[in-house]
Amino acid sequence: MVTLDDVRAAASRIAGAVERTPMLHSRTLSRLTGAEVWLKFENLQFTASFKERGALNRLLALTAAERSRGVIAMSAGNHAQGVAFHAARLGIRAVIVMPRGTPNSKVSATRVHGAEVVLEGDTLADAAAHARERQARDELVFIHPYDDPAVIAGQGTVALEMLEQAPGLDALLVPVGGGGLVSGMACAAKALRPDIEVWGVESKAYCAMHQRLAGLPVAVGGDTIAEGLAVRDVGELTLAMTRALANGILLVEEEAIERAIVALVEIEKTVAEGAGAAGLAALLEHGARFAGRRVGIPLCGGNIDSRLLAAVLMRGLVRDGRLVRLRVNLPDVAGSLAKVATMIGEAGGNIIEVQHQRVFDAASAKSAEVEFMIETRGRDHAQAIQDALSRL
Repeated sequence: MVTLDDVRAAASRIAGAVERTPMLHSRTLSRLTGAEVWLKFENLQFTASFKERGALNRLLALTAAERSRGVIAMSAGNHAQGVAFHAARLGIRAVIVMPRGTPNSKVSATRVHGAEVVLEGDTLADAAAHARERQARDELVFIHPYDDPAVIAGQGTVALEMLEQAPGLDALLVPVGGGGLVSGMACAAKALRPDIEVWGVESKAYCAMHQRLAGLPVAVGGDTIAEGLAVRDVGELTLAMTRALANGILLVEEEAIERAIVALVEIEKTVAEGAGAAGLAALLEHGARFAGRRVGIPLCGGNIDSRLLAAVLMRGLVRDGRLVRLRVNLPDVAGSLAKVATMIGEAGGNIIEVQHQRVFDAASAKSAEVEFMIETRGRDHAQAIQDALSRL
C-alpha cells in the first residue's frame, strides 16, 4: 500500500515543477446544490490535468540507467501529455502509444512536447498490449497511467493541497478511471482526517471500480463524453486501496456530466473535460447526500476537444429551453414570414436560423412550413413565444 509518507515525499519531489493549483469556494454552485462547494482547479496545470503529478513522480524515481533507456506509456491523452512534457524537460526519451480514436487535440498536444506518438489499436487495452510489446523490444521503462505506487503517490498530492487550502472539508468527490487519483487522494486524506469521506465517481457506462468492489463481472462500454473514465478495468493496487480507504463509488449519467461541463463554463468560467467535471456531476445527481456539507471537488482535467465542447454547450441551451425549435404553418402569401418574425421579435425571441419549406412538408400547396431556431431566456419565455404564435 502507498502511505502518507510516500505522498508527502512525492509532494517534496515535484514541488516547483507542477502548479499548486487554486482551491476556490463557489458561492453560486453552493447555492444551486445545497452543499458548500470547493473546487480544486487541476485543469490549470500546464498540461491541463492532474496526471502530470504522478507522471513526474514516477519519472523522478528512475535510475540513471533507466533514464538512458527511455520510457514508454499508453494513454488516451492526459497521462500521455504529462509523461511527454516532463520527460522532455528531464531529457528522457518518451514513446506514447494511444488508441487510434484518440481526439486529434490530445494527439497534437502530446507530440508538441517532443514525444514519439504511436497510434495503435481501437481501445486502451489494445494500445497497452502494443506498448508492452514495444517496451520489451526496445528495453524501455513502462510508465503505467494508474497502477503504480509512485504514480498513485503523485496523484495523492492533490488531496494534500486541498486539505491545506480548505481544512474543514467533510467529503471529497473524486473521478475514477483506473483508480490512481481516488486511491492516492484517499490515502492522503484518510491519514490526515480519518473522519473525511472520500467518494469515487464513475460514469454508468464505465463503472469497473464499482463492479469490482461489488464482486460483479466487469461489463463496460459504449459512448461517453468522459474519455478519461472510459477504462476497461481498474488496477489491482488501486482496487485494493480504494476498497480499504474510500467510502464508496457514485455513478453518474452522461447528462449529468454534460450539465456539469456547462455549469463550470457558465458559472466558474472554466473549461473541464468530461472526466474533469465528473465530481461536480456526482454532486448534481446525488445532491441530497451532501446537503449542508463542505464538499471538495478536483476539476481534474480540461482537455476537451473544442468541437465537442461547442456541442455540449449547445445541448445545454436546448436542455434549459434557451434554444428552441418551432415549426409554423403559414399561408403561402406575401408578408406571412415577415409577420411571424415580427411577432417572435416583439415577444423577445432572437431568431438564430430559419428554414422555409414549400414542397416537402407543407400541409397544402397553398401553405408553407417554416422552422425557426430561437434563442430565449428559458422554458417559460419559450412557452410564451409559442402561445403568441398559436394565436395566428
